[in-house]
Amino acid sequence: MYSEEFVEQGAAEFDPYAYYPSQSEYELHTGDPRQDLEYERQYQQSTYIVPEVIKNFLVYFQKCVHEQNLFEIQNAYENGFNKLTDRFFKNSAWPEAEIIAPVVGDDPVFLILYRELYYRHIYARVATGPTQEQRFESYYNYCNLFNYILSAESPVPLELPNQWLWDIIDEFIYQFQSFSQYRCKLGKKSEDEVEHLRRNPKIWNVHSVLNVLHSLVDKSNINRQLEVYTSGGDPDSVAGEFGRHSLYKMLGYFSLIGLLRLHSLLGDYYQALKVLENIDFNKKNMYSRVPACQITTYYYVGFAYMMMRRYQDSIRTFSNILLYIQRTKQMFQNKAQLYDQINKQNEQMYTLLAICLVLHPMRIDESVHTQLREKFGDRMLKMQKGDVLEFQNSFSFACPKFLSPCPPNYDATPANFHKEPFMQQLKVFMDEVTQQALLPTIRSYLKLYTTLTLSKLAAFMETSEEDLRNHLMCFKHKMKNVVWTGSCSGLEGEFQSASEVDFYIDQDMIHIADTKVARRYGDFFIRQIHKFEEVMKTLKP
Repeated sequence: MYSEEFVEQGAAEFDPYAYYPSQSEYELHTGDPRQDLEYERQYQQSTYIVPEVIKNFLVYFQKCVHEQNLFEIQNAYENGFNKLTDRFFKNSAWPEAEIIAPVVGDDPVFLILYRELYYRHIYARVATGPTQEQRFESYYNYCNLFNYILSAESPVPLELPNQWLWDIIDEFIYQFQSFSQYRCKLGKKSEDEVEHLRRNPKIWNVHSVLNVLHSLVDKSNINRQLEVYTSGGDPDSVAGEFGRHSLYKMLGYFSLIGLLRLHSLLGDYYQALKVLENIDFNKKNMYSRVPACQITTYYYVGFAYMMMRRYQDSIRTFSNILLYIQRTKQMFQNKAQLYDQINKQNEQMYTLLAICLVLHPMRIDESVHTQLREKFGDRMLKMQKGDVLEFQNSFSFACPKFLSPCPPNYDATPANFHKEPFMQQLKVFMDEVTQQALLPTIRSYLKLYTTLTLSKLAAFMETSEEDLRNHLMCFKHKMKNVVWTGSCSGLEGEFQSASEVDFYIDQDMIHIADTKVARRYGDFFIRQIHKFEEVMKTLKP
């Protein structure tokens, strides 16, 4: 269904080495400032001396990749590269691939992997960010990488740690997201930069990104593997030649999560959940070994549920992952960049959970609820009182950076075109908030009575009986939503009501029933006592 043609065409049509003219072309200054700048760049390349420790590291790194020694590759990737970055290139770029090529013997596969790290470092650490040229070059490098993996007639002789494979997919989508927003901000761009964007509409095109992800999913046969795995079978029995190879299997799985993220960024929440229909993310599985992938999955699943008005599923999703982060946070403390990223997503998910609980009150895990009350108690109180600005600010902070799938009209683009996707999603969300504005007040009155006349409640609400009937029907409607019932697909479920109060109207009388089940504190304390006794037994000599 999704051919590799676009990726192959991209690599053939766009030559990533076209930006590196021969040294002889830059022997003299030309008088043209842009060419002189390029001359200086080429001169710096030719005079740059790679430190000996960097040379030794790259040679060792290359050796590990060739030997497919996963343990040493992971150590070099997660520790060696980052330590050398902090020592030599904390705020500047690593040497360009052309500089280190003689060190590693012009190894094309290793140079592709090195460029992936090189451009990712520029996006993350260099203060000025990537130039337009570097954005293009990074795209060409991804074309080369994915063509190498997808165009082979048999699995390529390459093994990479799961963390690196996840980072490749994660960074690929991030750079597409970054380019989409960069392309729409035309205010500070020169005419040459705008013209260059206009002439290259296929660079970071949404179709090419989707094509890569779907091609990796198809090549690995990961959906069929997950289907068999979920039913208790052996996934290798249906994996095929490529799917049995760890590189393809994990890239396929991570591409599904990438598609979840990409569809969420584009505002297609149904399709975002649809791509995960064979993943049971409500229990641990053999594929969920990368914490950053787990957290990203739950964040986008929870957000998609929220935007589809499936608040109960959204609350369950956020509560599960926030509890997981609470228990495993110490694992990430030595990894500064990952720790910062997880901390930010942790704050975003607590904010989204606060929004969902205001719109759809229900019980959650006590430890998560304690953290929520400490961090967001004041903000939740404002939202419960109908503070529209607080809803907007919370949504703005916690939502993804939405994208437009198409390039802007370069001749008539408004200055804030890059904000339009966000403004559209904010409008959808605020429309829902506006519809529920009076529900917390209605709920508070209903919890005080067992029977109540319409006229009395209308007087409390300072509204007419006709409008009150509409608000009561809105309350009934909004408190019922589709809830996941245990099947593999996250889209499936049945209508349920989780409201703490239920009611029916008989003529002019409202009959109210409290559906809240009293907490069983006794069972909780007994379980904790048993746990404490077990701990005491282990401490005794």
